[in-house]
Amino acid sequence: MKQQAMAAAAPVLEIRGVDAGYGGVPILRGLDLVIRAGEIHALLGANGAGKTTTLNLLLGFVPPRRGSVRVQGVDPVAQPAAARRHLAYIPENVALYEQLTARENVAYLLDLAEQPAGPEAIGEALAAAGLDRAAHDRRVSGFSKGMRQKVSIALALARKVPALLLDEPTSGLDPQATAEFNRLLGVLRGQGVSVLMVTHDLLGAADVADWIGFLRDGRLVEQVAAGAGPERFDVPGLHRHYTRSETAA
Repeated sequence: MKQQAMAAAAPVLEIRGVDAGYGGVPILRGLDLVIRAGEIHALLGANGAGKTTTLNLLLGFVPPRRGSVRVQGVDPVAQPAAARRHLAYIPENVALYEQLTARENVAYLLDLAEQPAGPEAIGEALAAAGLDRAAHDRRVSGFSKGMRQKVSIALALARKVPALLLDEPTSGLDPQATAEFNRLLGVLRGQGVSVLMVTHDLLGAADVADWIGFLRDGRLVEQVAAGAGPERFDVPGLHRHYTRSETAA
């Protein structure tokens, strides 16, 4: 019943038949991708397959040459500010203000997004993101990558955006930090947030994603849904497919 309800719901992130690229170089070719509320999609592929271009498409940085892109029904090229109000984006290397504390960073970034929040709400978001309370008022200059990711997740929680875009979110994280990050994605899923993550980490994606897709030469060549059992994906089979994708690229 839950899957039927999701299928009937309007997409939060929607890419239909898109060709896109940079200058005269085509990157995406006929890309179709639909993500609904409470779904986590992982997109894998070799370097140059079009993963980051897909994120830039949703952020409005790359206009489609053909097809359509919508974020909560908003065209991110025609209305970039309106579309980005529905998005939180976490790059591979999180950029925070080094001289500010975790709490101050979230407060300042919420003000920039015109979504201010009080100290109590920010503290709750940082705690929900798994950041130790002793670190809330410490400068982020001494934070590990995992701690920085938690500050970014706290910002997404505080903004209450319907969609989260992640670029190689677990790159450089140790296994424990990766497991914690995936737990946080599960919290967001439970709140109905749509997540699109581009990654090379097949095992991490298999732990948390509802769908795993493979990009090759700008095309989504396969999408696999998670199963209902404890072994959510056929990881060896996915690995063979991923290896073929990397070799073909």
